[in-house]
Amino acid sequence: MTTLYQTQATASAGRNGNVKTDDGLLDVALSYPKAMGGTGEATNPEQLFAAGYSACFSNAILHVARESKVALKQAPVTALVGIGPREAGGFALSVSLDIQLDLEAAQAQQLVKLAHQVCPYSNAVRGNIDVGLTVNGVVI
Repeated sequence: MTTLYQTQATASAGRNGNVKTDDGLLDVALSYPKAMGGTGEATNPEQLFAAGYSACFSNAILHVARESKVALKQAPVTALVGIGPREAGGFALSVSLDIQLDLEAAQAQQLVKLAHQVCPYSNAVRGNIDVGLTVNGVVI
């Protein structure tokens, strides 16, 4: 792989600390969510993952639309990320992506399927996390 861009972030004290990127553009406090016994007063890794995945997947849709000569200016994606214990021990994530596209159903679903093959987040989690896809209210 030829690296087009790389970045660096450092976490100071896990889920009850701080995470900061090397350029300082991201510098946020972290805390356990209330559902996991924390204060919920700061963001958490699952929220950061949901934000990154939704932005990346939205861009992947716009990319494949452009490549397919489909006029599309927006591709709203909501990522629902969950965390829970695994039967084999440790913890696992779950992901559902809810996509809203102003396109006919078949075309919208085809673009989302293509985007799922292109998106770096989808490629990174494939085989490790089941990702649910819903397009305009229809599970695909």
